[in-house]
Amino acid sequence: MGKIYGYCRCSTNDTKQDINRQIRELKEMGATDTTIYKEYVTGTKANKVELTKLMDTVTNGDSIVVTEISRFTRSTKQLCDMIEIIKQKQLKLEIKNSITIDCTNGELDPMTKAFLQIAGVFAELEHDMICERVKSGVANAKANGKQVGRPTLTIDDIPNKVKKYYDMYRSGDIGKSDYAKMCEISRPTLDKYLNILKG
Repeated sequence: MGKIYGYCRCSTNDTKQDINRQIRELKEMGATDTTIYKEYVTGTKANKVELTKLMDTVTNGDSIVVTEISRFTRSTKQLCDMIEIIKQKQLKLEIKNSITIDCTNGELDPMTKAFLQIAGVFAELEHDMICERVKSGVANAKANGKQVGRPTLTIDDIPNKVKKYYDMYRSGDIGKSDYAKMCEISRPTLDKYLNILKG
């Protein structure tokens, strides 16, 4: 009997709780800490380092478990490519509460292939709809005069302490670390203010 490997993926803007939930569910499906591969990239990104490592590691008779198909791939083309690899390597892919694709004999029945392609299309469609909603929301906010993203800093946003000691820093009387301490701010924050003061 082959080993059970788990694959979980989170977009970079997802919460840590989400990947922890996936890990917990993958362990319930038979994977272990040493056989779970974790990825922090968007689903549509073609080059997934950890997924590539996983596919290089698994051998004939092994199983790959995922919590949902959208974690494995959000592109129909990527899904078809992955199915082909699973078939060639004679693996088993189990999607929780959905379907198990058993290619351990090197074959994939037409109904399973059709189901996976349809599921991949819906995952891709869902992703596109979310992107469109985000774009629409941003455009709507801009149209209503709302600030989108971080506001641009101006000289008026710089604390008086930073302005007060700026000449001392510029003349070399104090270093950047001391300057930040005197103003009770971090070095990166000081750098932002200095870029504005330098004009």
